[in-house]
Amino acid sequence: MCSAANDAFLPLSVPVLDGREAEYVTEAVTSGWVSTAGSYVGRFEDALQESSGAAHVVACVNGTSALHIALLLAGVKPGDEVITPALTFIGTVNPVAYCSAVPVFLDCDEYMNLDPAGVAAFLATRCARTASGIVDTLTGRRVAAILPVHIFGNPCDLASIMQTADEWGLPVVEDAAEALGASWTSGPLAGRHAGTVGLLGAYSFNGNKIATCGGGGAILTNDAELAARARHLTTTAKTDAVHFVHDEVGYNYRLTNIAAALGVAQMESLPRFIERKAAHYALYRDTLEGIAGITFAGVPDGVAPNYWFYSILVDEAAFGRDRESLMMALGEAGIQTRPIWQLNNTQAPYADAPAFQLERAPWFWERVLNLPCSSDLSEADVLRVTDAIKKLGR
Repeated sequence: MCSAANDAFLPLSVPVLDGREAEYVTEAVTSGWVSTAGSYVGRFEDALQESSGAAHVVACVNGTSALHIALLLAGVKPGDEVITPALTFIGTVNPVAYCSAVPVFLDCDEYMNLDPAGVAAFLATRCARTASGIVDTLTGRRVAAILPVHIFGNPCDLASIMQTADEWGLPVVEDAAEALGASWTSGPLAGRHAGTVGLLGAYSFNGNKIATCGGGGAILTNDAELAARARHLTTTAKTDAVHFVHDEVGYNYRLTNIAAALGVAQMESLPRFIERKAAHYALYRDTLEGIAGITFAGVPDGVAPNYWFYSILVDEAAFGRDRESLMMALGEAGIQTRPIWQLNNTQAPYADAPAFQLERAPWFWERVLNLPCSSDLSEADVLRVTDAIKKLGR
């Protein structure tokens, strides 16, 4: 458990390994199958399939590799454009560049997810249907796909995005790296899990995610042919394992058996982690309510998030400090917090990429602060954070 002592360091997010992790990893080691062979990779894929409801799951070395393969399978080619949010971790965007394609950065909605209205407006005002596909009339490039992200474990308004994608004939690849276990509870997608609605989806199992393999990722799809292609490409496109024959450029992206063993144990704990994190969310929200200048970021209607991260919005005028000052002061008190990611249209590798009508994203970037969110937080840990925030205001 995280310590609530006033002089103890309280980290932002650390893995919780309080299940059968040591047992399973030891079994993987003693079996001698520590790399890509062994039973745990299949068990991990089965656990993800059962949890998410996806028809097919292909485990990968990390979430970035999963997105890279998913974009390739969706038909993204060199010189194409991919619609994606400006407000997301750069790991969403880099796989677009790996395909030698160009991201087009769009704005977010009030929950920091890709704005469906912005997607519709971009396509309606900037794009045209041509014989070669949807073309961005400003750049002349083909628009190949839409890449939404479920930010901080809150499922986005994917029903609206899918409707627009269908109207324009564009594939959707979901970045569900942060949304393992999150789902929709009402509306057209009720009962569906994040990552399983688009043509393909991707999960991440990085060390700070709600469940971890120490790394790890997964491709999800309901298309058997795409799943087979994903498995082929992630195993170096090998057609003859004995004579090492490869029929195209492939990628060494498969998950190891040891990492999968860790993941199997973490998947057993996932429902418990989500339950804990929901309780922490409620305690944070209720305790911070009424503090001038501090707003707890909300949850969209009709969803069951996984409560991966807890975000507050800091209004300098009302609180008496800006986000950066509050972050530094909490750090001096031994409490680690982090701002949201720098907008990708301002990142050096993507400074020349198109950006369309960004209004909310810069506003959130100036105000969001993420609070400690490990699954093993205690009530005292949460109250330590909220008490510190209260004391640091006006």
